[in-house]
Amino acid sequence: MSDPDEARRRRRPRARAVAAAAALTLVAPMAACGSGDAGGPPTINLYYPPEQNLQKVVDDCNARAQGRYEITYRVLPRQADDQRVQMVRRLAAEDSGMDLLGLDVTWTQEFASADWIREWTGENKAEVEQGTLAGPLETARYEDKLYAAPKNTNVQLLWYRKDLVPQPPTTWDQMISAAQQLRDQGKPYQVLTMGAQYEGLVVLYNTLAESAGGKILNDDGTQAVMDAGTVKALEQLQRFATSGVTSPSFSNATEDPVRLEFQSGAGAFQVNWPFVYPALQEANPELAKQVGWARIPGVDDNTPSKVTIGGVNLAVSSYSKHPELSFEAARCIRDAEHQKFSAINDGVPPTIEAVYDEPEMAEAYPMKETILEELKEPATRPLTPAYQSISTVMSAILSPPSAIRPQQTADELRGAIADALQSKGVLP
Repeated sequence: MSDPDEARRRRRPRARAVAAAAALTLVAPMAACGSGDAGGPPTINLYYPPEQNLQKVVDDCNARAQGRYEITYRVLPRQADDQRVQMVRRLAAEDSGMDLLGLDVTWTQEFASADWIREWTGENKAEVEQGTLAGPLETARYEDKLYAAPKNTNVQLLWYRKDLVPQPPTTWDQMISAAQQLRDQGKPYQVLTMGAQYEGLVVLYNTLAESAGGKILNDDGTQAVMDAGTVKALEQLQRFATSGVTSPSFSNATEDPVRLEFQSGAGAFQVNWPFVYPALQEANPELAKQVGWARIPGVDDNTPSKVTIGGVNLAVSSYSKHPELSFEAARCIRDAEHQKFSAINDGVPPTIEAVYDEPEMAEAYPMKETILEELKEPATRPLTPAYQSISTVMSAILSPPSAIRPQQTADELRGAIADALQSKGVLP
């Protein structure tokens, strides 16, 4: 058996100065898309991740615009890293062909600090802030200014087999114990979730750390902390990984394989995003009848978990030729009516709280109360322009979770995060 410390040293990312900037020098800027101004209404180019029914929202907003502008939905790659690379390269080249950007919630601060996106002010800002949940809104701010409009949010839930578990566990240790008892009884028992070396592992650890009251960074995001709560979270993650209740593929597991494994009937518990619900209804309706949902377990008794939020924020490019029209288009795309449509048809949870009270949400989102409960006390990933570098080092050091040595790993994380914050840059 290899030494875990030696394995971790081999995995440790190598330092590299300002990785994003270095990547930019290797690739020529992509040609800008036309602005559509010659003889017609201005084109607002919306660069946004794949969302099956978003074109219907765009069509409705175009109809409302009555010829003053036309939004064109330009679909980004499916993988988040590929989305970011495309936008970073083009914005670094000051490409005016990008107007409205769909940003992962972890990118807003980075793009704002680089002056790639415009601040939301005046009536635009007031409309976005009105009724928007505090957690998603926090991800859209940088240095106390609003730089994006939360379009949709997301939180993971605990999905569990009601035929195997009468009541959902409230702590991770309770869940581990219940799974071990099911295993000993020869029943489906696995706790399925994401443990591969990627952002999903960082999300899992961030939820544990925040649930344990830990701080990865200080309040203004300028210094690595890694306090006692984060060490406690490392202890919990390592205990889970070595408890004998994970899937054999845990250290390589990502969202969709986890969903498929649970659908096959192998697991008693699944920690995953709400997209698993409609997929299970379609793929295994009999099993779906036996599946309930609950808040993700906490680390301590009587202390509710704080669950890491995801989602997409809408930002206006600093290089857009039509900034005011782009702000107007963004407000239309993310208004309450369209958030409800997207929630029901594409399964993306709204950021406007009142939408959860709409009657149509009850059938599409039977778990809406649990989602809203988590959203009202959320965990955000470290809010800093250096987040991508921080995420890279964290996923590398945390992988595989079974090799974690809590205090040593915390010390290693603190040093690597401090380097990332100083723009020393990392690549795996």
